[in-house]
Amino acid sequence: MEEKEKPEEKNILREIVSLLVYAAIVFGCTFLIITFVGQRTRVSGPSMNNTLHDGDQLILEKISYRFHDPERFDIVVFRYGKKFYIKRVIGLPGETVQIVGDDIYINGSILEEDYGLEPIQNAKRAAEPVVLGEDEYFVMGDNRNNSSDSRDPQVGNIKRSDIVGRAWLRFWPLNQFGLINHR
Repeated sequence: MEEKEKPEEKNILREIVSLLVYAAIVFGCTFLIITFVGQRTRVSGPSMNNTLHDGDQLILEKISYRFHDPERFDIVVFRYGKKFYIKRVIGLPGETVQIVGDDIYINGSILEEDYGLEPIQNAKRAAEPVVLGEDEYFVMGDNRNNSSDSRDPQVGNIKRSDIVGRAWLRFWPLNQFGLINHR
């Protein structure tokens, strides 16, 4: 009897080790995907209305920014303190951004765009020219009058290293399922 129990114990031990290795591989792959490829994020608040809405569930992709920098009008997620914000890139590194009335100027020329939900009521710090550093971006919410963004002195210019990734896919609500249009 003892001889039969030993092979059974070895089989059980082999199954446990196999399960642990499998779990470690799944955990490792999940970690790599979330860290380097993409992750789920939730829109919180009205700052990106009408493009994105409070409660929208998105997949954020991180790969493209490993090969190129964010581009104007990309919808990006960035880290600000302990929170994550989602906004649209307006100004690129080295540019000068200024808001006069309802017009956004980049290097002295009006930016042709129509993402704003309504006319800009307060340019805040962008009433004066804002010069972006070589690794800084100027971001704004599409709901311009209900957004804490680069116009706000507390948020200011966004460092490239704080940008986590780009909004890629909206998967909730289901009736709005689809790829996010950045342009």
